[in-house]
Amino acid sequence: MSWVNIVVPIVTLLAGAVGGFFVGVFYLRKQLEKMQNDPEMIQKMAKQMGYNLNKQQMQKAQHMMRNQKMPRR
Repeated sequence: MSWVNIVVPIVTLLAGAVGGFFVGVFYLRKQLEKMQNDPEMIQKMAKQMGYNLNKQQMQKAQHMMRNQKMPRR
């Protein structure tokens, strides 16, 4: 059994895990940016978490999301 048969799958697994992580972070950041401008998405997320937001809570959630700074690389 050659060392290549051991090293290549390990390197491939690590590269896939790192790549998947960065793709996931990029996707999540884009979804949060879209959610800032779309109150229906915030309402939908709140309902999925078991909350029912009234108008005042909704405005507060939108305000908090707009003021939140997204770290950039």
